[in-house]
Amino acid sequence: MSFANGFFAGTILVVLTSAALAQTPTPTPALTRTVVARGDVSVPGREAVAARVEVAPGGASGWHTHPGDEISVVNEGEVVLMVAGQPPRKVVAGEGFVIPAGVAHNARNEGTSPTRLVGVYVVEKGKPLASPASAPTP
Repeated sequence: MSFANGFFAGTILVVLTSAALAQTPTPTPALTRTVVARGDVSVPGREAVAARVEVAPGGASGWHTHPGDEISVVNEGEVVLMVAGQPPRKVVAGEGFVIPAGVAHNARNEGTSPTRLVGVYVVEKGKPLASPASAPTP
């Protein structure tokens, strides 16, 4: 095989591989949280974190906790909110919810469009904003 033929065959392989990869869908995270503000509050060792949160259609946040209180408002769409020790409830656009520090919870979008929320967290400084948690036993 000459250099030109080998180069041509290699080029075709790269082009075909690139085309196949371009058609492979990239997985979309079920939940994205974008921090838009962070600052000290009047409680020593705590900070407020404001975030835009999006739950993909059919997605869920997964069971998790926060090292402080969460106060959220649904701007678009709806979620089924599951909080340890409480029955699931639907929260729709214009409604909000409060999750106390350390309480395991999960939000699931059963709709066909993204659910968008604004979340405000008053949390312990230096700790992760969210930590995975086990689903509570019934």
